[in-house]
Amino acid sequence: MGGGAKIPYPKHVWSPAGGWYSRPANWKGNTAIMGAAIAGIVAMVWGLSANREYRDKMPREDRFFPSRYWSKQIIAHERKVKEDRE
Repeated sequence: MGGGAKIPYPKHVWSPAGGWYSRPANWKGNTAIMGAAIAGIVAMVWGLSANREYRDKMPREDRFFPSRYWSKQIIAHERKVKEDRE
């Protein structure tokens, strides 16, 4: 129950993915670098989106609404509502 030996393949074939049986020596490091780069880009886009977010209607207080934790407009609105109650 094994795959057997690796089959012979043409050595002159080039592929951007590395060809048959590719296992670059530094694949773990490259993957970590790209993961960090993607995470950084996502964080920047997330921050830009949160800064530009605008709401005409605020979410109800009794419902779960994820952006209430990072939207400045919703945070300010909820502070004002809390101050008005006191």
